[in-house]
Amino acid sequence: MDTPQLAPLPEDFDRVLVVVAHPDDIEYGLSAAVAKWTDAGKDVSYYLATRGEAGIDTMPPEKAGPVREQEQRAASAVVGVETVDFGDHQDGVVEYGLDLRRDIARAIRRRQPDLVVVGPHEAFVGGRPNQADHRAVGLAAIDAVADAGNRWIFPELVEEGAQPWHVRRLALVASNVPTHFVDVTGCLERAVSSLEEHRTYNEALPAEFPAPRELLTMILGQSGQAVGVEHAVILGVFDR
Repeated sequence: MDTPQLAPLPEDFDRVLVVVAHPDDIEYGLSAAVAKWTDAGKDVSYYLATRGEAGIDTMPPEKAGPVREQEQRAASAVVGVETVDFGDHQDGVVEYGLDLRRDIARAIRRRQPDLVVVGPHEAFVGGRPNQADHRAVGLAAIDAVADAGNRWIFPELVEEGAQPWHVRRLALVASNVPTHFVDVTGCLERAVSSLEEHRTYNEALPAEFPAPRELLTMILGQSGQAVGVEHAVILGVFDR
């Protein structure tokens, strides 16, 4: 991994909101950082735009959605996250727009995080095309961070009782402009266990797809090697 000189992410925050598109998006590496944060007493919550109901080819959406929601809650608990909220956007066809921005801004105002961590939003990640929902949710979450602090954007949220909230720091997963890293050495086992909780989804993956331990050892190990530690999560971070 060709990574510029990165700085450790400052830990001067107490509350974190992670925003992604689907169940299991967080478990492909980021959950190791979540485990470290919750161990340190930080309050971490998740907002997922969908329930991942279109993610299992052999299971119809009306059955897959509840299963994937339950597996996400189990995966979250492994790394110390109790608050997991789901949006009602349709898996696979999430559209960037005002409704999505509003929903994420609402989640930000309700959870009042110091740090918002957003899933991959770039068109290409790791040299491969990024999935459409990831792009839509990632971009909407970036915009919703600003929306959450402006009472004149989505004034209906104020009427609901969701007062403006100014996020101090935004972090982007798989950013093309990485700036910081989280040393997650010692957190690999819980990250693996968290991904393994997505049992139904994992069992439906192609046989050649790497197992959770193999995959996370590779992802976290490569990032760690790039910054001089055993395991790491790399982020693009912006103070606001």
